[in-house]
Amino acid sequence: MNLPQIGLITFGDNRDHEWQAVFGRMTEPRHQQAIACLRRLPIELHADPAVARQKEEIDAQVDALKAAGVEALVAHTPCWTSPNLVVRGIQRLGLPTVVLTNKSPATHGTVGFLGAAGTLDQIGYPHLRVRADLEGQGAEQIGACALPYFRAAAAQARLAGQTFGLFGGRSLGIDTGTFDPLQWKRLFQVDTEHIDQLEIIRRADMIDPARTAAMIAWLERTTARVDYGKGKLTPEKLAFQANCYLATTELIAERGLDFVAIKCMPDLTNFYVPQCLSAALLPGPYDADGAKAPVMMACEADADAALTMEMLKQVSGGKPVLFMDVSYIDDEAQVFYMPNCGAFCSWYAARADDPAENLRRVELRPANRPGGGAITYFTAAPGPLTFARLYRVEGQYRMAIVRGATVSIPPEKYEAFVAARGPHQLPTAFARLEVDIDAFIASFASNHILAVDGVYVQELVHLCQLLSVKPVVYER
Repeated sequence: MNLPQIGLITFGDNRDHEWQAVFGRMTEPRHQQAIACLRRLPIELHADPAVARQKEEIDAQVDALKAAGVEALVAHTPCWTSPNLVVRGIQRLGLPTVVLTNKSPATHGTVGFLGAAGTLDQIGYPHLRVRADLEGQGAEQIGACALPYFRAAAAQARLAGQTFGLFGGRSLGIDTGTFDPLQWKRLFQVDTEHIDQLEIIRRADMIDPARTAAMIAWLERTTARVDYGKGKLTPEKLAFQANCYLATTELIAERGLDFVAIKCMPDLTNFYVPQCLSAALLPGPYDADGAKAPVMMACEADADAALTMEMLKQVSGGKPVLFMDVSYIDDEAQVFYMPNCGAFCSWYAARADDPAENLRRVELRPANRPGGGAITYFTAAPGPLTFARLYRVEGQYRMAIVRGATVSIPPEKYEAFVAARGPHQLPTAFARLEVDIDAFIASFASNHILAVDGVYVQELVHLCQLLSVKPVVYER
């Protein structure tokens, strides 16, 4: 897990007499308590052992935090301190900030805290206020409030400077997958590299046959089954799909791409092979070569889906992410049926650390499109999810955010679903969302939705606020 890099500065009264007579003996132990409290959180903490009281000390600590590459700041005001000096340090560092104080009646900490935070409001500086003691329930409160903000700040920092790789253009007329690269550059500091998807095909023909053979052997050994001879799934087609995956990983590495979207349909599915192995393996933590970092990939050239996936990956500390269609809703059971056109991230077959545990639930079935090849078929394992989707209303970005979980449905429901689909069987997640279905249908602005393991609603809300995106949290 990629832990947020967090800096701490404890600010002390700059007046010598008050520091020596009153505040020094209360501030210095609380500085050490703050260090101990924050180090219990899943973050990398960077802190000077001394309290910063004067301009020169504040500037030196800020510069040290810059050099350490911190992604957010805790501005700790345990006792009275001059608000302008707190704001000086915050502005010099220029990062999202948690302003922290305690509930002690002895410290006058709330006075300096409100003075500094009020100034930040007046100058429009993003920050989070936390007032809690550093031990016991107060420490738990600090973690509950600050950790989602830390994760959001880290996600914002890591998103800036990334490069998105778009293979191909709009797929199947899906307008909601299109985007404005310069709007991304302005809002998110993300660059875009446009690549023809036939470059994947060209490079696939150049893959070392030994690598192809190793990947095919791995798939045949670890998946539940490979349905060769059914439909247009042949060893040659699967080998070409493996080559497409390997070619895509090479292009990602060579061009320095951080996350991608591939058009695929209808060009590649009709005349070559679907990119389902890429969709199953890129967003996950393993492939035939072993453990790897997940690289988010959206199908059907859906750029806003890819960016949503990258945000979900970052706020969750690097977890795999699901790309799904909102296909059918069982209103009576309050369950959404969410398949995809041919692949899910295979990690969600069992959500297991062991790749074999996931892949033994995955079947490689024949694709029903003219080009043939395989789709990855499985039902997503039950467990909590945070669903999200970036979209625009009159050019302004919003993010739909929903808490939910994948669930198991009764066998008779599953059999009826399979029968209704006929030959068009796809990987599916059956999900119960904490949402009013009518309100969701009335306003959700895409056919695609994304999800990550766990609960990260507050992280996404903070991230949206940091990026000037309006968060839209659906609830029952």
